[in-house]
Amino acid sequence: MQQPVLSPWDDLDATLAEVWRCLSAGASTRRSAFHHPSIATIGPDGAPRVRTMILRGVEPELRRLRLHTDIRGGKVAEIAAGPRLAVHVYDPGMKLQVRMTGLATIHHGDEVARMGWQHSQPMSRACYGTVPPPGTAIDAGGDFALPASHSPELAAGEANFAVLRITVETMETLYLAHGGHRRAAFAWEGASLVRRTWLAP
Repeated sequence: MQQPVLSPWDDLDATLAEVWRCLSAGASTRRSAFHHPSIATIGPDGAPRVRTMILRGVEPELRRLRLHTDIRGGKVAEIAAGPRLAVHVYDPGMKLQVRMTGLATIHHGDEVARMGWQHSQPMSRACYGTVPPPGTAIDAGGDFALPASHSPELAAGEANFAVLRITVETMETLYLAHGGHRRAAFAWEGASLVRRTWLAP
């Protein structure tokens, strides 16, 4: 039996708008659960690989998420081999889960990457100067080096810096409530919304 739930979770259009609002706010709000989504790709062995990343920008009108990555990392090779990936966010305060799939593109050494680098903080830029490269086996946990956040060596990290753009193709939302959970699904083909429906939770 359907129970009443406070807006926006009883309206499909409002649900979709609220998720994009949360994503947009999460790109600039460090304490938001939407600031650090989990990103899943398929590894070269066919097994899924999941990692937490930082959401840097959102363009709702293009259904696009922007994240930053190191070109030397394994996820870049995985995306080059297969650009489809999954995104997951759970906000315990809102009791809201969002699952998305999409197509990823990597920008490296182009204008998109240059703009991303210019808008990055020095402490973030330092991560791209890691020696040895991310994922390299080392003898002890601290056997790696990072440039100081205001050193001349910091600029060298730009060669390793890349922007990951994800265009969302499907989205599922699950809002948990004592009065009755609400689960919805959305899908796009190109610019067209081709699926918009409630699902049994």
